[in-house]
Amino acid sequence: MRALKQLVQFGVEQAQSCLFPVVIFASLALTQIFPLPFLPRYDWLLIICLLMQWWMVRSGLETRDELKVITLFHLIGLALELFKVHMGSWSYPEEGYTKIFGVPLYSGFMYASVASYLCQAWRRLNVELESWPPFLVVVPLAAAIYLNFFTHHYWIDVRWWLSGLVVIVFWRSWVRYEVNGISYRMPIALSFVLIGFFIWIAENIATFFGAWQYPNQADTWSLVHLGKVSSWLLLVIVSFLIVATLKLAKKRMPN
Repeated sequence: MRALKQLVQFGVEQAQSCLFPVVIFASLALTQIFPLPFLPRYDWLLIICLLMQWWMVRSGLETRDELKVITLFHLIGLALELFKVHMGSWSYPEEGYTKIFGVPLYSGFMYASVASYLCQAWRRLNVELESWPPFLVVVPLAAAIYLNFFTHHYWIDVRWWLSGLVVIVFWRSWVRYEVNGISYRMPIALSFVLIGFFIWIAENIATFFGAWQYPNQADTWSLVHLGKVSSWLLLVIVSFLIVATLKLAKKRMPN
Protein backbone atom coordinates (compact mmCIF):
# COMPACT_ATOMS: atom_id res chain seq x y z
CA MET A 1 0.00 0.00 0.00
CA ARG A 2 2.88 2.33 0.71
CA ALA A 3 4.34 1.69 -2.74
CA LEU A 4 0.91 2.28 -4.31
CA LYS A 5 0.51 5.52 -2.39
CA GLN A 6 3.92 6.70 -3.58
CA LEU A 7 3.08 5.78 -7.18
CA VAL A 8 -0.22 7.68 -7.01
CA GLN A 9 1.50 10.73 -5.52
CA PHE A 10 4.16 10.57 -8.23
CA GLY A 11 1.38 10.51 -10.84
CA VAL A 12 -0.29 13.51 -9.21
CA GLU A 13 2.98 15.47 -9.27
CA GLN A 14 3.48 14.57 -12.93
CA ALA A 15 -0.09 15.61 -13.80
CA GLN A 16 0.34 18.95 -12.05
CA SER A 17 3.61 19.50 -13.91
CA CYS A 18 1.76 18.88 -17.21
CA LEU A 19 -0.73 21.73 -16.67
CA PHE A 20 0.41 23.74 -19.71
CA PRO A 21 0.38 20.73 -22.11
CA VAL A 22 -3.05 19.69 -20.79
CA VAL A 23 -4.46 23.16 -21.51
CA ILE A 24 -3.06 23.00 -25.04
CA PHE A 25 -4.61 19.57 -25.70
CA ALA A 26 -7.93 20.62 -24.18
CA SER A 27 -7.93 23.75 -26.35
CA LEU A 28 -7.18 21.68 -29.46
CA ALA A 29 -10.07 19.35 -28.69
CA LEU A 30 -12.60 22.03 -27.75
CA THR A 31 -11.85 24.30 -30.73
CA GLN A 32 -12.15 21.27 -33.01
CA ILE A 33 -15.56 20.32 -31.60
CA PHE A 34 -16.91 23.82 -30.92
CA PRO A 35 -15.61 26.34 -33.50
CA LEU A 36 -15.08 29.80 -32.02
CA PRO A 37 -16.37 32.94 -33.82
CA PHE A 38 -14.59 35.99 -35.29
CA LEU A 39 -11.09 34.47 -35.66
CA PRO A 40 -9.64 31.32 -37.26
CA ARG A 41 -8.91 28.43 -34.91
CA TYR A 42 -5.11 28.83 -35.00
CA ASP A 43 -5.44 32.45 -33.84
CA TRP A 44 -7.69 31.47 -30.93
CA LEU A 45 -5.14 28.82 -29.92
CA LEU A 46 -2.40 31.48 -29.84
CA ILE A 47 -4.55 33.73 -27.66
CA ILE A 48 -5.31 30.85 -25.28
CA CYS A 49 -1.60 29.95 -25.01
CA LEU A 50 -0.62 33.57 -24.34
CA LEU A 51 -3.29 33.93 -21.64
CA MET A 52 -2.24 30.64 -20.08
CA GLN A 53 1.41 31.68 -20.02
CA TRP A 54 0.51 35.03 -18.47
CA TRP A 55 -1.64 33.34 -15.80
CA MET A 56 1.05 30.80 -14.87
CA VAL A 57 3.59 33.55 -14.22
CA ARG A 58 1.03 35.80 -12.52
CA SER A 59 -0.14 32.99 -10.21
CA GLY A 60 3.42 32.01 -9.29
CA LEU A 61 3.23 28.56 -10.90
CA GLU A 62 6.19 29.63 -13.03
CA THR A 63 8.98 32.00 -12.11
CA ARG A 64 10.35 34.72 -14.36
CA ASP A 65 13.56 32.72 -14.80
CA GLU A 66 11.50 29.73 -15.94
CA LEU A 67 9.62 32.02 -18.33
CA LYS A 68 12.95 32.93 -19.94
CA VAL A 69 13.74 29.22 -20.46
CA ILE A 70 10.26 28.58 -21.88
CA THR A 71 10.59 31.56 -24.24
CA LEU A 72 13.90 30.16 -25.47
CA PHE A 73 12.15 26.87 -26.25
CA HIS A 74 9.38 28.71 -28.05
CA LEU A 75 11.96 30.29 -30.38
CA ILE A 76 13.88 27.00 -30.85
CA GLY A 77 10.65 25.17 -31.66
CA LEU A 78 9.38 27.87 -34.00
CA ALA A 79 12.65 27.82 -35.97
CA LEU A 80 12.34 24.03 -36.33
CA GLU A 81 8.69 24.34 -37.38
CA LEU A 82 9.47 26.90 -40.09
CA PHE A 83 12.13 24.65 -41.57
CA LYS A 84 10.17 21.39 -41.33
CA VAL A 85 7.01 22.86 -42.85
CA HIS A 86 9.08 24.35 -45.66
CA MET A 87 10.59 20.89 -46.30
CA GLY A 88 7.14 19.27 -46.33
CA SER A 89 7.67 17.11 -43.23
CA TRP A 90 4.24 18.22 -41.94
CA SER A 91 1.78 21.04 -42.50
CA TYR A 92 -0.84 23.27 -40.89
CA PRO A 93 -3.70 23.17 -43.41
CA GLU A 94 -6.12 25.56 -41.69
CA GLU A 95 -6.25 29.32 -42.22
CA GLY A 96 -4.94 31.83 -39.70
CA TYR A 97 -3.91 35.47 -39.44
CA THR A 98 -0.97 34.58 -37.19
CA LYS A 99 0.74 32.21 -39.61
CA ILE A 100 4.27 32.90 -40.85
CA PHE A 101 5.40 30.94 -43.91
CA GLY A 102 2.67 28.40 -43.24
CA VAL A 103 3.43 28.02 -39.51
CA PRO A 104 0.96 29.31 -36.89
CA LEU A 105 2.66 31.08 -34.00
CA TYR A 106 0.86 28.95 -31.43
CA SER A 107 2.98 25.97 -32.54
CA GLY A 108 5.98 27.31 -30.62
CA PHE A 109 4.01 26.87 -27.41
CA MET A 110 3.84 23.12 -27.99
CA TYR A 111 7.62 23.02 -27.62
CA ALA A 112 7.48 25.55 -24.79
CA SER A 113 5.02 23.30 -22.96
CA VAL A 114 7.70 20.58 -22.85
CA ALA A 115 10.05 23.05 -21.17
CA SER A 116 7.22 24.07 -18.83
CA TYR A 117 6.75 20.43 -17.82
CA LEU A 118 10.48 19.96 -17.19
CA CYS A 119 10.71 23.13 -15.06
CA GLN A 120 7.58 22.25 -13.08
CA ALA A 121 8.63 18.64 -12.47
CA TRP A 122 12.14 19.76 -11.55
CA ARG A 123 10.77 21.96 -8.77
CA ARG A 124 7.93 19.71 -7.56
CA LEU A 125 10.08 16.57 -7.36
CA ASN A 126 13.17 18.36 -6.06
CA VAL A 127 15.29 16.93 -8.88
CA GLU A 128 19.04 16.53 -8.43
CA LEU A 129 21.55 15.24 -10.97
CA GLU A 130 24.32 12.75 -10.21
CA SER A 131 27.53 12.35 -12.23
CA TRP A 132 26.44 14.99 -14.73
CA PRO A 133 28.89 15.28 -17.69
CA PRO A 134 31.01 18.42 -18.13
CA PHE A 135 29.50 21.53 -19.70
CA LEU A 136 31.93 21.29 -22.65
CA VAL A 137 30.49 17.86 -23.49
CA VAL A 138 26.78 18.54 -22.90
CA VAL A 139 26.45 21.75 -24.93
CA PRO A 140 28.05 20.48 -28.18
CA LEU A 141 26.02 17.26 -27.91
CA ALA A 142 22.75 19.19 -27.55
CA ALA A 143 23.73 21.45 -30.46
CA ALA A 144 24.61 18.47 -32.67
CA ILE A 145 21.26 16.77 -31.94
CA TYR A 146 19.32 19.94 -32.75
CA LEU A 147 21.30 20.64 -35.93
CA ASN A 148 20.71 17.09 -37.17
CA PHE A 149 16.98 17.87 -37.41
CA PHE A 150 17.99 20.33 -40.17
CA THR A 151 21.05 18.79 -41.78
CA HIS A 152 19.64 15.27 -42.34
CA HIS A 153 17.56 16.70 -45.20
CA TYR A 154 20.78 17.49 -47.07
CA TRP A 155 23.25 15.02 -45.57
CA ILE A 156 23.16 11.64 -43.82
CA ASP A 157 20.90 11.21 -40.81
CA VAL A 158 23.14 10.57 -37.80
CA ARG A 159 20.38 10.33 -35.18
CA TRP A 160 21.32 6.75 -34.23
CA TRP A 161 24.98 7.68 -33.87
CA LEU A 162 23.93 10.61 -31.68
CA SER A 163 21.66 8.31 -29.65
CA GLY A 164 24.57 5.96 -29.07
CA LEU A 165 26.73 8.90 -28.06
CA VAL A 166 24.06 9.96 -25.55
CA VAL A 167 24.16 6.49 -23.96
CA ILE A 168 27.97 6.67 -23.69
CA VAL A 169 28.05 10.22 -22.31
CA PHE A 170 25.29 9.64 -19.75
CA TRP A 171 26.13 6.03 -18.87
CA ARG A 172 26.96 6.92 -15.26
CA SER A 173 24.45 9.75 -14.87
CA TRP A 174 21.36 9.49 -12.68
CA VAL A 175 18.44 11.76 -11.88
CA ARG A 176 17.41 11.81 -8.21
CA TYR A 177 13.91 12.95 -7.23
CA GLU A 178 11.67 12.98 -4.17
CA VAL A 179 8.10 11.81 -3.58
CA ASN A 180 6.62 12.59 -0.16
CA GLY A 181 10.13 13.19 1.17
CA ILE A 182 11.39 9.77 0.03
CA SER A 183 14.29 9.87 -2.43
CA TYR A 184 14.41 7.77 -5.59
CA ARG A 185 16.72 7.72 -8.57
CA MET A 186 16.58 6.68 -12.21
CA PRO A 187 19.16 6.45 -15.01
CA ILE A 188 19.08 9.65 -17.08
CA ALA A 189 18.88 7.67 -20.33
CA LEU A 190 15.75 5.84 -19.11
CA SER A 191 14.06 9.13 -18.23
CA PHE A 192 14.77 10.37 -21.77
CA VAL A 193 13.08 7.30 -23.26
CA LEU A 194 10.02 7.52 -21.00
CA ILE A 195 9.43 11.23 -21.65
CA GLY A 196 9.95 10.76 -25.40
CA PHE A 197 7.45 7.88 -25.51
CA PHE A 198 4.75 9.82 -23.67
CA ILE A 199 5.29 12.82 -25.96
CA TRP A 200 4.76 10.47 -28.93
CA ILE A 201 1.42 9.48 -27.38
CA ALA A 202 0.62 13.17 -26.96
CA GLU A 203 1.58 13.74 -30.60
CA ASN A 204 -1.04 11.21 -31.70
CA ILE A 205 -3.66 13.04 -29.66
CA ALA A 206 -2.56 16.39 -31.08
CA THR A 207 -2.68 15.26 -34.72
CA PHE A 208 -6.07 13.62 -34.12
CA PHE A 209 -7.41 17.04 -33.10
CA GLY A 210 -5.73 18.76 -36.06
CA ALA A 211 -2.82 20.49 -34.32
CA TRP A 212 -0.79 19.71 -37.44
CA GLN A 213 -0.85 17.12 -40.20
CA TYR A 214 1.67 14.64 -41.57
CA PRO A 215 1.54 13.83 -45.31
CA ASN A 216 0.05 10.37 -44.65
CA GLN A 217 -2.74 12.00 -42.63
CA ALA A 218 -3.95 14.28 -45.43
CA ASP A 219 -6.98 12.14 -46.35
CA THR A 220 -7.71 10.52 -42.99
CA TRP A 221 -6.05 10.44 -39.59
CA SER A 222 -3.73 7.54 -38.88
CA LEU A 223 -1.38 6.66 -36.04
CA VAL A 224 1.90 8.57 -36.09
CA HIS A 225 4.68 6.23 -37.15
CA LEU A 226 6.44 4.66 -34.17
CA GLY A 227 9.74 5.79 -35.68
CA LYS A 228 8.84 9.33 -34.59
CA VAL A 229 9.62 8.24 -31.04
CA SER A 230 13.31 8.53 -31.91
CA SER A 231 12.79 12.13 -33.06
CA TRP A 232 10.94 13.05 -29.88
CA LEU A 233 13.53 11.21 -27.81
CA LEU A 234 16.28 13.37 -29.28
CA LEU A 235 14.21 16.53 -28.87
CA VAL A 236 13.55 15.64 -25.24
CA ILE A 237 17.29 15.16 -24.75
CA VAL A 238 17.95 18.64 -26.15
CA SER A 239 15.22 20.06 -23.89
CA PHE A 240 16.52 18.28 -20.81
CA LEU A 241 20.13 19.26 -21.49
CA ILE A 242 19.23 22.94 -21.87
CA VAL A 243 17.09 23.01 -18.72
CA ALA A 244 19.65 21.03 -16.72
CA THR A 245 22.54 23.24 -17.86
CA LEU A 246 20.67 26.42 -16.94
CA LYS A 247 19.56 25.00 -13.58
CA LEU A 248 23.09 23.93 -12.70
CA ALA A 249 24.53 27.25 -13.86
CA LYS A 250 22.08 29.17 -11.68
CA LYS A 251 22.78 26.88 -8.71
CA ARG A 252 26.49 27.69 -8.93
CA MET A 253 25.92 31.46 -9.16
CA PRO A 254 26.63 33.38 -5.94
CA ASN A 255 23.52 34.73 -4.20
